[in-house]
Amino acid sequence: LLQIKAKGVTMTALLAKATAMALVQHPVVNSSCRDGQSFTYNSSINIAVAVAIDGGLITPVLQDADKLDIYSLSRKWKELVDKARAKQLQPQEYNSGTFTLSNLGMFGVDRFDAILPPGTGAIMAVGSSQPTVVGTKDGRIGIKSQMQVNVTADHRVIYGSDLAAFLQTLSKIIEDPKDLTF
Repeated sequence: LLQIKAKGVTMTALLAKATAMALVQHPVVNSSCRDGQSFTYNSSINIAVAVAIDGGLITPVLQDADKLDIYSLSRKWKELVDKARAKQLQPQEYNSGTFTLSNLGMFGVDRFDAILPPGTGAIMAVGSSQPTVVGTKDGRIGIKSQMQVNVTADHRVIYGSDLAAFLQTLSKIIEDPKDLTF
């Protein structure tokens, strides 16, 4: 992970890629109920990420995040943030998300709840990584960095058991990030 970050890849890009990879395995979590009645199982994995801008918030979208390599994804993310801050995003670049990330970890926030944007199926709130006392595999006590994530979902289409399976997969991807570079 440190080797990837040393090449200029942001934590947001890493989280978006890991999330997209987990969504490939759990497509129901990438679904939505846009009109309040019918469900859409989205064929694309478009990760929207909340960004603070002057006067509010916007969610630039990393289109087909599962298909881009981590380095391309990171470059695209930097480009989208620059466009967002300059108020130059086109509608397709902010209104096409199928899953939303809100990362306040970069501000030192360790946990929070995110409100589900209308028309989307789920949003994940990501807190900062904190050193935590844990039991190790050999039965000893150790310190491990742990990150709190919290998912808010539309339960008309995504059940708690779906989210639990998705979060287990996401955890495995983040804990063993070698696959993120593909």
